[in-house]
Parts: sequence; C-alpha cells; structure tokens
Amino acid sequence: MSRSFAELVAEAESAPTEGWDFSWLDGRATEERPSWGYQRAMSRRLAGVSAALDVQTGGGEVLAGAERLPPTMVATESWPPNVAKATRLLHPRGVVVVADPDEPPLPFADAAFDLVTSRHPATVWWSEIARVLRPGGTYFAQHVGPASVWEVVEYFLGPQPEARRRRHPDDEGAAARAAGLEVVDLRTERLRMEFHDVGAVVYFLRKVIWTVPGFTVEQHRDRLRELHGRIEAEGPFVAHSTRTLVEARKPGGA
Repeated sequence: MSRSFAELVAEAESAPTEGWDFSWLDGRATEERPSWGYQRAMSRRLAGVSAALDVQTGGGEVLAGAERLPPTMVATESWPPNVAKATRLLHPRGVVVVADPDEPPLPFADAAFDLVTSRHPATVWWSEIARVLRPGGTYFAQHVGPASVWEVVEYFLGPQPEARRRRHPDDEGAAARAAGLEVVDLRTERLRMEFHDVGAVVYFLRKVIWTVPGFTVEQHRDRLRELHGRIEAEGPFVAHSTRTLVEARKPGGA
C-alpha cells in the first residue's frame, strides 16, 4: 500500500540533515557515481603528502574514508552542526577541524599545504587555494558541475536559462589559471538520478540547500503534491547530476 503525500512529506521534514551522509535516501533515491572514484583517488594522494587541507569538509564523511592521512591534516567547515559532526568523526584520526566562514582569507599561512582537497564545495576561492599551496602543491577536488539536478531546479523555479552555465568546467579552468595554477585534469560527467517518492525530493532539497534556494514545504506544497501524483502514476522522477573532477598544480617546487 502506497504511503500518503502527508506521511511522506512529514517524515522528510523531520529527518536530520547535518553532515554529508545521504543514507536516509537508501531505497528512496539513486544516483550514478562518476567513473573516476573521487574518494579513492583523494585517499591515494593524501597518503603521499606531509600536510593537507580539506576545504568545506561537511560532516567529515568523505575525508574519514581515506585509508591513510598525512602527519598534518586540517579540515574547514562553516555550518556549526557539521563542524561538530566532523570534529567527532575526525578528531580520533588526528584531524584538526577549523570553523571557517567560507570566505577569504583561509586561516592559514602562505604555502602551508602540499595538497588541498574538496568535495562539492559551495564556493571556490581560487586565489586562496593558490596562496596556501606550496610550490609544486596540488588542488584535487570534485565539484558540482553545470546545470546539476536541473530537472528539479526548473520544476520548482521555472526556466533558468541564465543560470545553466554556472560552474561550467571551462570557466573553472580559466579561474584556476587566473589564480596562477596549472590545470592538470578537468573532466565532467552527467549522471542519472531517480527519486522514488516525494519525501526523497523534500529531504534532498532540505539538505542540498543551494538547489532551490530558500526551499520550504509550505511555499512549494502545491508543486510537491503534483509531483507526488506524477511519481505515483508514472514512476520515479528522473534528473541528472553533473560532476567535475579538477586537478590543478601550483608551479614551482622540486
């Protein structure tokens, strides 16, 4: 027996959203993963350096999956619930978690790190990344790509033609080079997502808050009810995420 619109929405509204763990969506939504395996690739790079910084670490879940961390490992995060969660998760592994407002400057000295990593940063301050990297150091990250989950965005907000190009890899590469970095790798993939009930959409929008800025159930109740009926009649709501792999190097070094 299918669950009612009210039940699904109420459950999703009450679910906790701190951290970057999406296990609440197990069985309710799916998303393809990029072919490059960011966490594994990040882990290999962390194992080969002496000092690293993970920017906008969320709840620390991605960094915590690294097999081996360098002797000096620091993570930054701006949202207080995530700072607390990341601290609990990462401190036992010797990681210092710094509460940072996600705006320049990063609270570190010039040339402090061999490696800077980030998975899905909300903003990228290229000049600051270049500043804190030592000569020869690397920025390695997975960014949200252009027009990600655009089917969801435009379902709630209507056509957004001017916003489709934001986070385009060509623009990101140009910004990295303008900050003095050499782009080593820049790849984007488009990945299928499926939302199997309206509660999964509500939870996703509460957690990934930049998808539909200012989203509330009350404001979008009519569209959510329509979406519930559509999923019940036609099956999963299909969208596509985009992910960009970025590797950039600061010139110099041995």
